[in-house]
Amino acid sequence: MRSLAALLLFSALSLADVRDCACDLANAESMGKHECGLCREAEKLPRDPAVFFLKDINPRKPNRWLALPRTHTHTFAEMTPEQRLAFWTAAIAKARELFGDHWGLAFNGDQSRTQCHLHVHMGKLRDDAELDDGLLVNGPADIPVPHDGSGFWLHASGDKLHLHLGEEITETVLLR
Repeated sequence: MRSLAALLLFSALSLADVRDCACDLANAESMGKHECGLCREAEKLPRDPAVFFLKDINPRKPNRWLALPRTHTHTFAEMTPEQRLAFWTAAIAKARELFGDHWGLAFNGDQSRTQCHLHVHMGKLRDDAELDDGLLVNGPADIPVPHDGSGFWLHASGDKLHLHLGEEITETVLLR
């Protein structure tokens, strides 16, 4: 079932690829593009707080939320370690608030993202999502920065975080 869901999502995202994103805050024409939609949302907000949350507007994802940095950022590598720590800390806290102990965060790889602005999908982790592989880390400060454009997903595992790295389409581990 997970493979079928991934195949369907991959088909829907086959035209997605934000590696050459052209969102330019100084150029209104570039900001009008579909892939710049989350950049436009971020620019509507004041500078604080550094992280904000949006309900996913896709009607096929009624239980999903997005965590986004307020600054115009396309990758985790563009953020300072302090910004990443604040982002992950806020996203995990919000996911726990919304989904209790069964939360999950999913970051799609660059080839599958349809929006340039960095964002992480938040939702309830599917019961069949857990895999035995992955990496256990102590907390948000230990979440690695993907430098290869791949995605990853994470969830709580006791008092640690369980990361599943090197995946392209990750949001299929979350309930719609």
